[in-house]
Amino acid sequence: MIKKLLIANRGEISVRIIRACRDLGIKTVAIYSEADRRALPVLMADEAVLIGPPPAAESYLCIDKIVDAALQTGADAVHPGYGFLAENAEFAAACLGAGLNFVGPPARAIGSMGDKIAARQMMEDSGVPVIPGSREPITDVAEIIPLAKKAGFPILLKAVAGGGGKGMRVVHCADEIQTALEGASSEAKSAFGDGRVFWEKYLEHPRHIEIQILADKHGNIIHLNERECSIQRRHQKVIEESPSPIMTADLRRQMGEAAIAAARACGYINAGTVEFLVDTERKFYFLEMNTRLQVEHPVTELVTGLDLVKAQLLVAAGEELPYQQDQITPHGHAIEFRIYAEDPKNNFLPSPGTLSVYREPHGPGIRLDAGTYEGAEVPIYYDPLIAELAVWGETREEAINRAIRALEEYKIAGVATTIKFHCWALKHPLFRSGDISTHFVDEHFESITGCLDIDENALRPLALAAAIYEYRRAKKKTAAPPTGRRNLNWKVNGRRLSLRSISGPGGRS
Repeated sequence: MIKKLLIANRGEISVRIIRACRDLGIKTVAIYSEADRRALPVLMADEAVLIGPPPAAESYLCIDKIVDAALQTGADAVHPGYGFLAENAEFAAACLGAGLNFVGPPARAIGSMGDKIAARQMMEDSGVPVIPGSREPITDVAEIIPLAKKAGFPILLKAVAGGGGKGMRVVHCADEIQTALEGASSEAKSAFGDGRVFWEKYLEHPRHIEIQILADKHGNIIHLNERECSIQRRHQKVIEESPSPIMTADLRRQMGEAAIAAARACGYINAGTVEFLVDTERKFYFLEMNTRLQVEHPVTELVTGLDLVKAQLLVAAGEELPYQQDQITPHGHAIEFRIYAEDPKNNFLPSPGTLSVYREPHGPGIRLDAGTYEGAEVPIYYDPLIAELAVWGETREEAINRAIRALEEYKIAGVATTIKFHCWALKHPLFRSGDISTHFVDEHFESITGCLDIDENALRPLALAAAIYEYRRAKKKTAAPPTGRRNLNWKVNGRRLSLRSISGPGGRS
């Protein structure tokens, strides 16, 4: 069994992992950058290690520093969370090479699924449906024009090493290919260090549906049914739900079998997600495989009653899955909302700042995975995700109504948020009917942004209370412990906090 786990991440996912470890009696080590000195995971973990300056490239993305932090604190395992190094095969291999248990899939599985061309080829060879397109990166525009015409325009250019919508361009005719290719390649090179691009048929109004899988080290693989992830902005999911409004028993069985086949093809172990696009005729096609825990994992947990992080830790420790496919019996309906510090009225641009007011919703069927608190900062350096709000109901209608209540109770001031946007989406007749696609936000949101106007008078009492609280706290505040001493240990809420700073391989400062 894992005894001490280093969490190679930050924010709400670090808090989520810490809680799972507490349930299992596992000690935790948080890492943090200088921008996250007062972050919630730092206060909650048994130990915390300063890893570097605020930029992720100098802290959360430094493999040597993170591995060294794990070794210095006596951790025997590392959980990557999601984002940062979670799908980095080099990181997984480095952990293994240092004698650390990596809570995730083997490096070879991460590598094979991280290259979208290699993944497409592997899926085709395994009988998993794949969108018509190229099996090799584009090297000559003239060669793909007749193939694209045969498949039918529009087509989509995608970065081989891509993700998050970067390095993608929709092409509507042959004359646009060259310019789109140059733009996609340049963006991909900047974002991923790899400018290779391939093409595939662009599906009109598809739904984005993914299948959660679990695989152990003994050859057992099961799926935990689907999540509907069609509500997106800039190709990034913002609302997820389970079950999908269009799902049938037969379609679920087919997609589940395809997801398991995909996992077997790449030798997958631990929790992962196989993502599909589903067209208007309910034909599904492999999109990609996320070789990590997903942001939207609470949706699956709410309808299945399973703890996916606990399952990850037990699988990493070598245990067999304690359940079989026929024992997975989802109940009810769950919806998750990604609460971002973004301004929906300004093209969802990030809105960093201080949370001067932070009041969470509560009540039956409400779950909040947050990594912050009132008075905390939303730094400019990282993804501005504040929390994941998930709700459960016996039916989809009950879940929607409960979600509206929870969102209206959620009060945040100091930064712009996506809370009002989520309320708008839930009240839209197309969403309520389940008639959605990945283009829902692009096609329907801009014309009714008036619903996002915030009633400042309603927040004034909360802002005043927050100001009084901050004033009183400032008066009582004692001097902060010095940071120049090595191995200085102190306690927050009875927990040991280490101010060790990792400067590099084998180094401390």
